[in-house]
Amino acid sequence: MKGIVISVIAVLAMIQLMFEPGQALTCVQVDASLAPCIPYLTQGGDPSAACCSGVKSLTGLAQTTADKKEACNCVKAAANRYANLKDDAAQALPTKCGVTMDIPVSRNVNCDIIS
Repeated sequence: MKGIVISVIAVLAMIQLMFEPGQALTCVQVDASLAPCIPYLTQGGDPSAACCSGVKSLTGLAQTTADKKEACNCVKAAANRYANLKDDAAQALPTKCGVTMDIPVSRNVNCDIIS
């Protein structure tokens, strides 16, 4: 388990290094940031430290309106890949991680209204 957490953190660090100011946010970055959250989002309980680290990372990466909309669309697409995603867990994720996030984790969000 410890090795998995270290691997996830290393991947997140590499993704952050690949992201340069002025570059558009990609679904690969969003998926990598939220991948550690899948057990929490599908099984409930509490999000792991790696999950919360990814949520915080995503919040830092999505600064512009365009990035927030892209991240929203990526999160929506990812949420729709998991039939057993718990909507209540998804909605509580930012709060449980102590983060204010402008990007909802939902299957049904209208990403065009994000500002």
